[in-house]
Amino acid sequence: MKIGILGAGNIGKQIGRLAVSSGHHVLLSNSRGPETLPFDIVAELGDSLTPSTAREVVTESDLVVVAIPLGNYSRIPEPPAGKIVIDAGNYYQARDGVIAELESGSATTSGLLQAHLPTARVVKAFNHIASAELTTDSRKPGSPGRRALIVAGDDPTARATVAGLVDAFGFDPLDIGELSEGWRVQAGTPAYCVPLTKEELSESLSRTERPSASA
Repeated sequence: MKIGILGAGNIGKQIGRLAVSSGHHVLLSNSRGPETLPFDIVAELGDSLTPSTAREVVTESDLVVVAIPLGNYSRIPEPPAGKIVIDAGNYYQARDGVIAELESGSATTSGLLQAHLPTARVVKAFNHIASAELTTDSRKPGSPGRRALIVAGDDPTARATVAGLVDAFGFDPLDIGELSEGWRVQAGTPAYCVPLTKEELSESLSRTERPSASA
């Protein structure tokens, strides 16, 4: 696939590495234009990376990963209808400012993104792991103690596609259902950035109580 990534920070670069190692081509953008992408990732991925604008990422890729600060989500261009958009983000008040809907628990970060991109198929994934661990903790299927990551989304086919990507990237996917369930792995929850197997993650999520601010 052509995997588009919005955001060239730590998460975006790491997902780019995993995508290329899995045989995909990456379109990568940042907020300042293709010519300002970090030299390290451009040199490392070489011909497997196309520096792109945000508009090119959402229109020319087969699947889009959003890895930008939450406070900038409203700047994301509308992709073609039906495109899968992975939300890898989290809400950090100190960085993103106060977002009333998240403070009250009336919305989730992925819900805000879905509302902004109403014709896209938004799936929550890759948000509850430290960026460095995306490569250091990646393991082949069947490896003992293989780490698990959730997928959540309202479209079952989109969830299955992203689950396959999670597996290809080296993690056991745990399908937790609808997009609104993504709060279970937000910052501050027991499973956030904690390495857990699929069974351990499932058990942890079943005991997680919803805080006032949601992811």
